[in-house]
Amino acid sequence: MNNLNEMTDEELAIMYQEGNNKAFDELLLRKQQKLYSYIIFVVRNKEIADDIFQETFVRVITQLKSGKYANTGKFGAWLICIAHNAIMDLYREQRVHREIYQSESSDLMAQLGDMHIEESIEADYINNQVLSQVHALMDKLPATQREVVYMHYYQQIPFKEIAQLTNVSINTALGRMRYALLNLRRMARKHNISLQLV
Repeated sequence: MNNLNEMTDEELAIMYQEGNNKAFDELLLRKQQKLYSYIIFVVRNKEIADDIFQETFVRVITQLKSGKYANTGKFGAWLICIAHNAIMDLYREQRVHREIYQSESSDLMAQLGDMHIEESIEADYINNQVLSQVHALMDKLPATQREVVYMHYYQQIPFKEIAQLTNVSINTALGRMRYALLNLRRMARKHNISLQLV
């Protein structure tokens, strides 16, 4: 039997479809942090993020068990797509499309891990202030714009794939990014905030 931690995500998904529950445990271990970071970045509320996270994995299990997963070599993208759909379903249910959920506990800096820039203490201080200000500005973006910024800049997902994951055209994905950047620049000018790292 193959060592599970040496297998690809796709191989693990197929093994789980065939009844190997330990394969799913390995998938969960690999994907939970990245998936949770994505969800909380979009919804901005820990309780809602916890619910969406659980709902996402319920949907993943259901689709895997019913044989609806096809090995395309992009299990991670498939997982993000399911999470995106769960988020959009929540927005539809609550009739709050584009509402931004904010919470003191949803600190972007904590979710993105330590972003330590090895330079002088002064440069480090300035960069931390800039990142904190960017965080505050991004909290004010509509969820659809915040989502595309996160997917593109923090997960390095190309726009073509973002469009597929969010069920929109590539032009819509690009448009959301354009408006997000315009909004960030406008807010930065309004509040005299520099977005330059040193």
